[in-house]
Amino acid sequence: MSYLIHLSTLFSIYAILGVSLNLLIGYTGLISVMHAAFFGVGAYATALLMTKLGLNFFLAAILGAVISGVIGCAIGWLFARLGGDYYVMGSVAWNFIVVSILINWESLTNGPLGIPGIPKPSLGGFSFGSNVPFLILSLIFLVCVYAISRWVVRSSFGRVIKAVREDEEAARVFGYHTLFFKVAVSGIATAMAGIAGALFASYITFIEPTTFSVMESVLILAIVIFGGFANIRGSLLGAFALVLIPEALRFAGFSADIAANMQQLVYGLVLVLFMLYRPQGLIGEYRF
Repeated sequence: MSYLIHLSTLFSIYAILGVSLNLLIGYTGLISVMHAAFFGVGAYATALLMTKLGLNFFLAAILGAVISGVIGCAIGWLFARLGGDYYVMGSVAWNFIVVSILINWESLTNGPLGIPGIPKPSLGGFSFGSNVPFLILSLIFLVCVYAISRWVVRSSFGRVIKAVREDEEAARVFGYHTLFFKVAVSGIATAMAGIAGALFASYITFIEPTTFSVMESVLILAIVIFGGFANIRGSLLGAFALVLIPEALRFAGFSADIAANMQQLVYGLVLVLFMLYRPQGLIGEYRF
């Protein structure tokens, strides 16, 4: 039972990542391969605020999300002028830069050794340290992120970012400041990734730089592609499927080393097959 609770908690965290990335990719058409970087920013910011300043998890998570969102806005503003392949290349480069900073800024991040002993959440004397309360907490965050995302895409703001995706030049002609909308979506999506990072750091109680590598961004991208572009529910489906794949490989009898390599192979195959035969994903509403 505890194993199923663990998988459910991981699903909640990766579903938040998938939903938030789908806001950026599915509704603005910007292919981002740097979401793990903001996942890491949120995780490290929360971990440092809790371990060095002694802040409560909830305050640290909010600040971590704000930090991630502000950096996301800055990067979104910088990269918004790029298009197509150049945006993808820039996003990959940014993920490498963030991981490099986390490794080399040892006085702050403890370098490759990571940050151990991250406290569990608590509120009013109640601890979310055990598995079931933490699962409930992560599901609450997931519901909040899902609800905010649904509200965003159904609002007038959402209609504008869809218009930007379909024809940015036409949106400009109608008087919309398209750069503002791109930057705003980037900030919202990366702040949500920061929330996922806060949950991950507190759940695992240890983080280190390579956890947030480009391969992790590829996994999050695979979640979006599998579930479907421009469909928030699809990201939940993608997270469910791709969180379970590694566990299925373990039960198939592969050793730990082989299972890890097979996991990367499966993610790669998912990306290739879906982009070739179903670019919009399983239940997607948009195709590139």
